Amino acid sequence: MSVKTALPFDFPIQILPDDIDFMGHVNNSRYLNWVQDAVLAHWNKLAPADEVASKAWVALKHEITYRKPAFIDDDIMAQTVLERYQGARAFYRTVISRGEDVLAEVQSSWCCIDAKTLRPARIGDHMREFFFPED
Repeated sequence: MSVKTALPFDFPIQILPDDIDFMGHVNNSRYLNWVQDAVLAHWNKLAPADEVASKAWVALKHEITYRKPAFIDDDIMAQTVLERYQGARAFYRTVISRGEDVLAEVQSSWCCIDAKTLRPARIGDHMREFFFPED
């Protein structure tokens, strides 16, 4: 288990016309897609190619706090941080913002699975060096 928080990972978001709901702002459900995209991009960027090819991720839980709405022309960023992992679970915190304005904060937990068997797959201690670099 890791106790040190990893470096933040920035994931730019493009708002599409289909993201806008009847009230003229981004539909709340899109935020969860953005979190998923950011977490998977983080894994794909930092994990070794053999780990990326042999593992997949499923969301177990999302706890989202909406702060402000987002609109079609907004410049949005998701910043995700791997807080810790244990066994087959990873725990992330993602903040979606527009400049200095926090739009949403999300705590999420994920299960790492074997891409072939679709069964939970332990995240080995060897992965710590990729996600938790030494100071």
